[in-house]
Amino acid sequence: MKLERNSGILLHPTSLPDSPVCGSFGSPARLWLNELASAGIGVWQFLPLAPTDSFGSPYSSPSSFAFNPWFLDQNDLVRDGFLANDLENFSVEKDYSSNRVDFQLANSKVKILRSSLLNYWDKQNRTVQEQFELWCSSQFWLDDHSMFMELKIQNNDLPWWEWPDEYAARDKKELANWKKNNQRELLGHNLLQWHLERQWKSIRKLAKNLGIFLFGDVPFYVSKDSADVWGNRTLFSILINSDTYLQSGVPPDYFSETGQLWGNPVYRWSRHKASKYRWWRKRISRHLDQVDFLRLDHFRALEAFWAIPGKDKTAENGFWLPSPGKEILGLIKKDCSGLLPLVAEDLGLITSNVENLRDYYELAGMKILQFAFDGNLDNPYLPENIKDENWIVYTGTHDNSTSQGWWSEMDQDRKEQIRERILDYENFTSWELIRIGMETKAKLFVAPIQDLLCLDDSSRLNKPGTIENNWSWRLSKNDLNFQEALKRYGDLAKANKR
Repeated sequence: MKLERNSGILLHPTSLPDSPVCGSFGSPARLWLNELASAGIGVWQFLPLAPTDSFGSPYSSPSSFAFNPWFLDQNDLVRDGFLANDLENFSVEKDYSSNRVDFQLANSKVKILRSSLLNYWDKQNRTVQEQFELWCSSQFWLDDHSMFMELKIQNNDLPWWEWPDEYAARDKKELANWKKNNQRELLGHNLLQWHLERQWKSIRKLAKNLGIFLFGDVPFYVSKDSADVWGNRTLFSILINSDTYLQSGVPPDYFSETGQLWGNPVYRWSRHKASKYRWWRKRISRHLDQVDFLRLDHFRALEAFWAIPGKDKTAENGFWLPSPGKEILGLIKKDCSGLLPLVAEDLGLITSNVENLRDYYELAGMKILQFAFDGNLDNPYLPENIKDENWIVYTGTHDNSTSQGWWSEMDQDRKEQIRERILDYENFTSWELIRIGMETKAKLFVAPIQDLLCLDDSSRLNKPGTIENNWSWRLSKNDLNFQEALKRYGDLAKANKR
């Protein structure tokens, strides 16, 4: 990843203010980019832009190639002539100040938009319709995505393996008949994705003009209940009866006696190899079309992965299996003309083999300051142990406490480990951690927006291992003075030659 010394902010588009239901690819994203540019901040980092699961997680998506339709901006659709300006159904969304995303309301909005776009589509001129058709024909993933989403709707949101056999097993004749009878419904799903693509391209162009890099994220695994697995079952550890025979997770460790059971099917690497990893390469290519560089979540699984028997309820009886990461990254590098704009999420228990793979391809790794201060002078997250620039340093990530919450939960002994580094120990704020991170040698420093605003854990985005109150936090203009906080952050970055 080629990047000058820079600073960034982590904020997912759902959390953007100034729009109904959740942030969008319209005015909220444009305003945000302009705020970043005004403050001299060069990188916007966010989570996967894919549709979420029922709990709002973008890391467990029903479609890893698609955009989340929650992000579609209805005001831009009206402005561009794709919708009539009479969406009275949106009257429920007038409260812009809500500090939580209501997932049910977000899905209702999508349903209304899909229906309205369809009703207005026949009024579009032929040139527009041809542009749309040309785009559809170039998206190899779109057909499976739209069929999957519509079949989910028609089957009461049941997982695909509980659909009628002819659809679960993708009987060619039955599916062809079904498609013929559902052309209008499929058009609606295609239109959502086309407009999302159009709107995001506009955001990408604005970011480029403002000199801001877009920093995306891609999960390692995909959800079993997804268009990806339904349409490419042989690439995953799925039996002919649709059962998972090997599932994903991580082994027991200091934090969990039973490990973590994630439950996604793992990859059948031999099948991927036979096609020269075409699916993986297309997936990464699709994401790199959307961003300037991309974080590979759970990077360690590209070297070896923890495979757990399909019927197990914990991760204890798993075993390590090798991954062809070197081959895959080599092919992706060729696809990218020799430049690999990827970042390795290399947190947790990482072996020397994983580090060697990361370093062989000169990928930047991650350092989290909240992990640094345990009294161990060899702790790799300590600022003085970050000895070269090929790192991205964070106060914390979307999976951590806010830095204010981290400090308030810390015991006194741990606090003493950091006392000498704190300018105002008695009145600690997350700015202390931001300052420490800015001063490191790392090429990029990133803080979640919550840390700029000194918010506590009630504003945390995600708490792993729980399902309540995750993924729904939104930035409110009432959160202190966020423009003031951005300016302070930008000034600190400038002082540190970022």
